[in-house]
Amino acid sequence: MNITVNGKTIETDMAGFLKNPYDWNDEVSDILVKEYEKSGLRPVDDTSLGLVDYFREYYEQNHTHPTMSVLVNTLGKHHGQRFSDTYAYKKFLYELFPNGPVQTLCKLAGLPDPGVENQS
Repeated sequence: MNITVNGKTIETDMAGFLKNPYDWNDEVSDILVKEYEKSGLRPVDDTSLGLVDYFREYYEQNHTHPTMSVLVNTLGKHHGQRFSDTYAYKKFLYELFPNGPVQTLCKLAGLPDPGVENQS
């Protein structure tokens, strides 16, 4: 499966993850978000887009995506509404992305499939 953005073909794997994370830009992001929303899941809001930006920044700095543990232990203490514990923040993330926050955020951020990355 591939996506076309402004006449340019962007390669994806069978699950829809970008093959090259450096192909990601605002236009690609818009298409990925629209594809995600077509599935009938919760619409992507500003909080979700902030998480996508966090994943992009983390990937640029660390050359890997953040794990759920990193996500919960860093952003759970600072993000949005106050969360009394890490469990509450993890629950919040699964409400935003019921098919798996890390996997979904990697896809929306144009990052490699975390399942594939974890196999190496």
